[in-house]
Formats: sequence, structure tokens, C-alpha cells
Amino acid sequence: MKMKTFDIFPIKGGVCAPKGFFADGVSSGFKPNNALDVAFIYMQKPCIPTAIFTSNRFCASPIKHYYAKVQGKESNFVLINTKNANALTGKAGVEDIELYLKALKERFPQVQNPIASSTGVIGVRLDTQKLINSFSLFDLDLRSEESANRASEAIRTTDSFSKSIALRIELEDGSSFCIGAMAKGAGMIEPSMATMLCFITTDASIPQEDQKELLGKVAKTTFNAISVDGDTSTNDSVFLFANGMSGAYDKDAFERGLEIVMKKLATDIVRDGEGASKLVSFRIKGAISEEEAIKASKALANSLLVKTALFGCDPNWGRIASSIGASGVEADEEKLSIYIGSVCVYEKGVICFTPEIEAKAYEVMKKESFSITCDLGLGDGEFTAYACDLGHKYVEINSDYRS
Repeated sequence: MKMKTFDIFPIKGGVCAPKGFFADGVSSGFKPNNALDVAFIYMQKPCIPTAIFTSNRFCASPIKHYYAKVQGKESNFVLINTKNANALTGKAGVEDIELYLKALKERFPQVQNPIASSTGVIGVRLDTQKLINSFSLFDLDLRSEESANRASEAIRTTDSFSKSIALRIELEDGSSFCIGAMAKGAGMIEPSMATMLCFITTDASIPQEDQKELLGKVAKTTFNAISVDGDTSTNDSVFLFANGMSGAYDKDAFERGLEIVMKKLATDIVRDGEGASKLVSFRIKGAISEEEAIKASKALANSLLVKTALFGCDPNWGRIASSIGASGVEADEEKLSIYIGSVCVYEKGVICFTPEIEAKAYEVMKKESFSITCDLGLGDGEFTAYACDLGHKYVEINSDYRS
């Protein structure tokens, strides 16, 4: 039987690349110097969103509002503000959302079940009037590469660069659909649920059940596999909006496109970790199960001792072995092998760490991106987590975050 084929092409346009999606970013005064700080996505055709949210028990007011007012309903608008997370603000935080979304719908009657999303400082009431005043700057007819870029720029907080991507997937019957996305995140990133704010748009005619299945499946190896600092935010959210306007869909093709989109954004977030200089993959293989591999790889990704060794380009394989041993997974030092890049530093109970090997490992760790592979030698379980180094700049940024 002939397998279905498809081709995937990178395109411009971010979240505006799929048919029927409009977006822009404006300056409301939350950020100094007239920087962009409020963004919106408007959908010509309403759709039922699929979403993944933070596992933090103290989820932010926008997530509470979504569960209460939007979940399971068609929506055609997302409003995102920065500098204020509207988290741990109690009932007043949800009431503030009701206030400014009511004003939004009064100004734009076509808006249906709008979604609020926020990022920034936790534990401070939102300046709703400043947000409401920004509505006068909205043009819901904007759909361009430039307006999509402004939207992705506006949702940045400590990010050093904006993060977006768009793909066109062409199917063998000649039909095609697009996937676009933007994300923000550089700190409070730990592999537990969504890990950031991410907004994915598509004109694929994808069934609702496939949306839920594929978003969760791909998140496991992308957004749920990254760590910057081991902290899970109150606001972490990933949204998938599918309006079906292309009339085209193939499950395998969509899954592959979604993998490319989410992997790119996830690794961009790690690469942009506050003060980070390296993107490192921690591959665990040979675990007794995938669950054990996940546990060990995330232990390495979250280890402060490992992350500071990355920063110093120190091939301290003992920290790596110790983190695996402390993770609680089944492990045997007589079966464990550790590689920094392709350089074996420890092999099944034998220390390979000669001065020559150390020098080779050091050269690997000087690179902006490399892998650390640990073979537990016990089974077929495998998983890869992604992390960055941790240095002086991270402390500097987060000791002065509220200013």
C-alpha cells in the first residue's frame, strides 16, 4: 500500500500565515519607552480552542477565567498583555478581566468569547484602564508579516528576541494548509505542562479530537522537555486555534508540522534562557522504561550544579552521574556510560577521563549547542530533555525583575 506523502515549507507571517487570522502588537504604557506590550489575535472564523495550562496550583486569573467562561465554546479573539501576570490577585483579578473584556466587546461587537492571557510580575493588580485605552490602537483587519512580528514582539518580557514560525504543508492531492505560531519565555521555565505562553494558529480542517491528541503528544517531547531554571510559572499556556478554512487536512502531515513548530519554539526558549549562552540536550537511553528516562533527563536539565558546570565549560561528569543517581531511577554504575558530545568520559564503571579526554570534552562544551548522552544500559527507555546553562546574568536579571 502506498504511503501518503507531503511536503513542508517554511513561510513568513507567523500567526497570520494561516487563512483567517489577524494579529498586531501595540504600546499601552506597561513597558517604558513606548515599547510594544499588548498583542491580540483575531479570528475571522470562530473556533473551539485546544489548550494546555500550567501545573502550578496557583494558576493565574486568565486561566481561571478561561475555565469558567471560554472552555468548550467558540472564540475568535485572544488579548495578551505583558509586565503584569494578573496572578495571585484573587477574585479581583478575574473581575478585572471581566471589566476589560466587556470594554473590548463594546468597542468591537464582532468579538466572541475573548480569551485573556497575561505575563509578567506576580501578585500585582492589573492597570485595566491602561489596557482598555490600548483598544483604540487595535486594527482587527491587520494581517501581514509586519503585524504578526509586532504581536510576537509585544508578548516578550525578559526575552532577548521574539519567537515565531510559520509553515505551509502541501499534501499529495495538491491541497495545503498552514501552521503559524508565536511564543514567549526565557525564565520560570521547567518541563511541567506548557512551560510558557504559546499561540498556535492553523487553517487545517483538523477534528477537535485530533487537536487534543496531537497537541498533548507533541508537547511531551517539546514544551514539556525543556528547562531554564526549574520554576513553573502561574501563567503557562499553550493554545491551538484551528479554523478549518483551508479545507485540507492529513493527520500525519499535521503532526509532523506541529512537531517542527513546537520543537523550534521550545528550543528557542531554552536558547533564550535568561543569561544563557548554551542550548544542551540531555539524552537518556537504556532506561528500564520511558518514564524512568523522562525522570532522569529532567533531573539533569534541572540540576543547578550541572547547569553551572555548563556555564563554565567544565566537563564535570561526576555531577552528571550524581544527578542521575539522585533522581530515583534504576541505575547501576557498572552499566552506565556518559558521553559529552561524542566524547566518552565514563564507560560501565571505567573512568575514561584522561587529560586528553578532558580537553576534548572541554572543546565540546565551548560550543553554543551540544548533547550529553547517558546510557543506563538497563532497557529500551529513552527521552531527551533540553536545558541551558546558568550564569551570572540570570541572577542579575531576576534580582531586578520588577523594575
